[in-house]
Amino acid sequence: MITLTLAEIATAVNGTLLLGSSGLTADATIDGISQTDSREVGPGQIFFARRGEETDGHRFVEPAVERGAALLVVERDVLDTVPQVVVSDATDALAMLATEVLARVNERGHLLTVGVTGSNGKTTTKNLLQRMAETVGSTVASEKSFNNEVGGPLTALRVEEDTRVLVAEMGASVEGDIARLVRMAPPSIGIVLTVGLAHAGEFGDIEATFRAKSEMVRDLAPTSVAVLNIDDPRVAKMAALTRARVRWFGMSDRADVWADDVTTSAKGTRFTLHADGQQAPVSFPVLGEHHVMNALAAATAALELGVTLDTIVEVLEKTTRPAKWRMEVLGGRDNITIINDAYNASPDSMAAGLKTLAQIAQPEARTVAVLGAMSELGEYSGAEHDRIGLLAVRLRISQLVIVGAEARRMHISAINEGAWDGESVFFETQDEAFDYVQGLLQPGDTVLVKSSNAAGLRHLGDRLGKEFS
Repeated sequence: MITLTLAEIATAVNGTLLLGSSGLTADATIDGISQTDSREVGPGQIFFARRGEETDGHRFVEPAVERGAALLVVERDVLDTVPQVVVSDATDALAMLATEVLARVNERGHLLTVGVTGSNGKTTTKNLLQRMAETVGSTVASEKSFNNEVGGPLTALRVEEDTRVLVAEMGASVEGDIARLVRMAPPSIGIVLTVGLAHAGEFGDIEATFRAKSEMVRDLAPTSVAVLNIDDPRVAKMAALTRARVRWFGMSDRADVWADDVTTSAKGTRFTLHADGQQAPVSFPVLGEHHVMNALAAATAALELGVTLDTIVEVLEKTTRPAKWRMEVLGGRDNITIINDAYNASPDSMAAGLKTLAQIAQPEARTVAVLGAMSELGEYSGAEHDRIGLLAVRLRISQLVIVGAEARRMHISAINEGAWDGESVFFETQDEAFDYVQGLLQPGDTVLVKSSNAAGLRHLGDRLGKEFS
């Protein structure tokens, strides 16, 4: 974080500064990053004591100070030994401080903020773009999937005076979430990847999802750039909602940045990248044709940041996985491949994963799909789990292993579609599924493990990867 005095921080968050017995004055400075988890606090950092649904950060003030917290942002006076800023809402204060820091850096330098949203692919696109942006200047990007009202400000507060690019993943649970993040960190470039059924249960319907995702581009300045997926009809409609210059990416020459000659294998994805009259072959070591779209989105934004096409290709060809638990290739013993893609799942990404599994398997080799529930689909949940069960049969996946009661409809649908002779099996627990798959696999098999984060199958994928390493 940039250096601020205690008084400046208090003013930024509309708080009251209490110095207590610390011996410091209001002019004392602090530049440590901010934390909301007392276990992650380090010396000189700021601890925000947030009240959450399950716990209260004020309970962990003393451990935070023991770990070196130099300032507490609290909602009541709790400790006398270090400075405190008392605010009405610590979560709001976190966003207010982030807004102030970004405003100051923008005034003094040339910070370019890139916002990334979409129903699928946000983290992969953010990670690819971060690596590309780092070639033109100091870059800060969201860690893990920090993309909400807490993760967004925590990322922004890592910005320094010399930061050139901020890549901010912006997610939403309800309408208005992305708009708040955009106000905090106004994007120079706003990327919208897809509008799908992920989190449809929270938004209510697909049109509400469209409205939420379009918040990324509605308030962009005319000098900004909207990077839009020309192949997604709902995303394409957003061009009419923004004052920004539009740059298109997609899988046809209608886009400004596009790909063709796409081929997928167990070693990754090959394609030809076209951009502004240039073209280059790419050997992308990431599995799945759907990740080509994420690469195109990142490339489009990177070109706007001044990254050359040659550098973009170099970054893509050095990327072996988009992120942990996302099409992560494990295993290897007896030529058995385990693909752990169980960090998240929506109907679109589940279908893409199954199609990739079918595409990359060796001729005559078996394919095994270990699938768990897709979360946050609301009224669409039953029908979408049915659809995935049907798709697995139609793609001729050799063995379907369904794990967890919430995913059982995939198993029933597969049986109803024609998987009569044990091609689909169901287990309540991961341990049961692990024992079954461990005894099932033969040399040359390819296994996909896929579920939403809440279903936890990423841990099953790791176990299988270790077992067959």
